[in-house]
Amino acid sequence: MSLLNACGGSSSTNNQQLPDELQLVQRFPQVLVPGEVRLPISLAKSSGLVSSAEGFKFPSNLTAKIVDLSIDKVVIENVSAELHGADFAVPYYPFRVDIAEPGNYLLVVDSGPRDGAAFSVLEQSEVLVPKIGDDLPGFESPTFADSRGVTPVCTRLPEPCPFHQLTLTEALTRNMAVAYLVGTPAHCSTGTCAPALESLIQVAKEFGDRIAVVHAEVYTDDTATVVAPAVTALNMTFEPALFIADSEAKIVDRLDAVFDAKEISAALARAGV
Repeated sequence: MSLLNACGGSSSTNNQQLPDELQLVQRFPQVLVPGEVRLPISLAKSSGLVSSAEGFKFPSNLTAKIVDLSIDKVVIENVSAELHGADFAVPYYPFRVDIAEPGNYLLVVDSGPRDGAAFSVLEQSEVLVPKIGDDLPGFESPTFADSRGVTPVCTRLPEPCPFHQLTLTEALTRNMAVAYLVGTPAHCSTGTCAPALESLIQVAKEFGDRIAVVHAEVYTDDTATVVAPAVTALNMTFEPALFIADSEAKIVDRLDAVFDAKEISAALARAGV
């Protein structure tokens, strides 16, 4: 399975002027389709991603524009994103923008590097992972009662997460919003699965029995060599991913690669919670 190469309290400032040596690092997989696309990015130097431990003053907001590379023209102005992941090792900025047509585009941050962050928007038929507007398909995900060949059922340490009581199929029959996380805290090469799961645990405590939450691991065992059925069931080529479905099992949001409690709560609000 192909995983992302980028990783996911920091100080912040309202001044967007970025140092000249900074680069933009994509924190999203290239599985975008027309409609609202989510483009989380982080800041990096030549030595690597800028971490919160460096004392860097992260801007509280960034603004950017979208360039259509086929015509080398700005097609969307004044896209903004707030600083997120303040308690992550590497904070990020999740831009969201509506793009109607497939093609190749560039996210250029104001006062940032000219080369920006390139991304592609694909035809709907080219992306097999379930998308916003699709029904979230049921799946007999591993539970504490029935691991279904996945051991351990949860790699979170020191204790497994509480989201293995229900299968995804069971959760989808409860007529409530569902949060379904596919990711492996112990083996995620991006360094974002563990923070994502901890954020989901935090949000689940706040929403209580108004939502059903399910977590599925990416590998079948501790060797992290065999991909688990949860991954193939959704045709995933990346991790982690959080699918948010409403009470009718329709996906209203999908958070890929890096996301915090604030984004999860906003996604659940989209599901009517």
